[in-house]
Formats: sequence, structure tokens, C-alpha cells
Amino acid sequence: MLAAIESLQVGALQSLAAASDAAALEAWRVVHLGSNGSLKALMLRLKEADKAEKPALGKRLNELKSGMEAAFEMRRVAVGSAKVECPLDLTEPGTAPVDGRRHVLTRTIDEITEVFARMGFSVVEGPEVEDEWHNFTALNIPEGHPARERTDNYYMAQQAGTRRLLRTQTSTVQIRAMEVMKPPLKVCAVGRVYRPDTHDATHYSMFHQIEGLFVDRDVTMVDLKTTLLQFARAYFGAEAEVRMRPSFFPFTEPSAEVDMKMPVKGEWKWVELGGCGMVDPNVFKAVGIDPEQWSGFAFGLGVERIAMRKYGIADIRWLFENDLRFLRQF
Repeated sequence: MLAAIESLQVGALQSLAAASDAAALEAWRVVHLGSNGSLKALMLRLKEADKAEKPALGKRLNELKSGMEAAFEMRRVAVGSAKVECPLDLTEPGTAPVDGRRHVLTRTIDEITEVFARMGFSVVEGPEVEDEWHNFTALNIPEGHPARERTDNYYMAQQAGTRRLLRTQTSTVQIRAMEVMKPPLKVCAVGRVYRPDTHDATHYSMFHQIEGLFVDRDVTMVDLKTTLLQFARAYFGAEAEVRMRPSFFPFTEPSAEVDMKMPVKGEWKWVELGGCGMVDPNVFKAVGIDPEQWSGFAFGLGVERIAMRKYGIADIRWLFENDLRFLRQF
């Protein structure tokens, strides 16, 4: 039995070395490693051996099987590598690499923050997963307010008794800024916000806002409109205009919708971009700022709205589909 094992090992490895293509290798595998192959037949003879010899013979057969399988894999790799042909015609001219570029939204955000930076606004950041105090309570949105409804928010499971959600506005960052910074302060925050809107040409469940906040003594609506007008003319051109329509937001009083006159497909049109107003005294009280000593304004603009109007993009969904044919236009 031991002699048969040694004979099979020598003969099998010699025939394996002679196999020079995939067909020959497969034939060798069937003959020696297949279910009816020589190795299987030799293993069946183990039951005929003396009981005392079976452990040593079984160990030797297992070693033979492992060795033959390893040799087969090595030979298969060697034969495959030798047959690989270069798929390229090396005589052809090379293909020039395609230059990468920033996403149109990233460019828009950088352009907007650069304009506000020239007006003295510092960029601040805040978390996208917020607690209800920062997202609602500190912004003068009380319990029971419709803005807190589950249908209008992405709530998460409670952690240590605190219910969290994906922030619905970058106004949460102004609260965090006022918690750690003493007035006067002049900051802007830009980032993603989340609302469970049905996706269509003008709505998406995730979008970007830029929030501006200025707190100082004797700040008025005149300062607010002047800031927005300076931004509009710096970003859209000297003919840009700003108009403010009365509105209501819980965290500002008085409040207004912001429209900017900008070029849309070569024609100047009024476009609604966001909301603004004077910071409500209750918001100041929530962060420990005396509303009798300080006043301020806040505004929030939709980044996608600005990008879509500036670059003539008809559908907000195109901004998130990652279609290179679309993105390479900008």
C-alpha cells in the first residue's frame, strides 16, 4: 500500500509538469483528483490494510491529497499566467486622463461662504443628528407645534431618555454658536438638512442650507437687508436686487421671505431663496443672552435653489444622481 502511494505521487507529479494548457490540466484533475480518479481508488483500498497500519497509511494519503491539490493549483496559475495576452495595443496613442472637478454644489457652497467671509462672517459647524432642544425648543418652537410632527421630521430612537432627529434646518447651528460664543458675533453655517419631502423637480428629502447670524448692539432690519443685498450683487451681479415679503417663523420677529432678482437663462427674474428676520427675544433668552442689551438678525438660504437658478438646472434630483454626463457640464 505504501509503495502504491509513493508510485502515484511520482507519476502524478510528472504528468502534471507535462500539462501545458487548460485542457491538459483539466484532464489531469479528472484522472487523479476526480471522484473516480486514482487518488480516490487508492483511498478505497485503505480498508483492506491491517488495522495497525491504517493510522499511518491514512495520514500519508491525506498528505498525498493535500500535496497533489496544492501542486495542481500552482501549475494552473503558472499555465494561466503564461497564456495571458496583453489586451492593449501598445502601439496606439495613450488616452489622456479625464480631469476631476468639484461637484456643482460644493462649488456653490464655497462661492457663497467666500462672499459672506468678505463681509466678516466666520464659518461654524454643527452636528446633523440633533436633539429636540436645539432643533425646536431653543428656537422658540414649543411642544405641540406642527413643526414637531413625525410626518415632518426624521426622528431616531431615544438614547438615555433623549429623542434625537436629523436636523431640519441649519438654525440649530446658531443656537450652538450662541451657547459658546459671547456677542458680538457674526457667523454663517452651511450643511445638509433633512425633511421627509416627496421627491420631485423642486423637492428632495436631503438638501443644503446656509444660515447667517449677526448679533450686536442696535442691529436692525436695515442691516439685514443691506447684508442680503450686498450678497446678491456680489454673487449674481450689479443688477441683482432683494425684496422681503412679510412672513412668520417662530425664531424671528419680525420675519420675512427673501426673494432675489437674478439672471435665469439670460433673463432677470425674482426667485424665492429662503427666510430671514430679527432674532426673537425668546431665542436669546434660551441661550443666556440679554435681549435688552443685544439684538440680531438671522437668515437661511437654500443652496440648491441658488445653484439651480445660477446654472439653469431644472430638476433638483439631477444634483444627487451622480451622472457624470450631467456633472461634467459645470
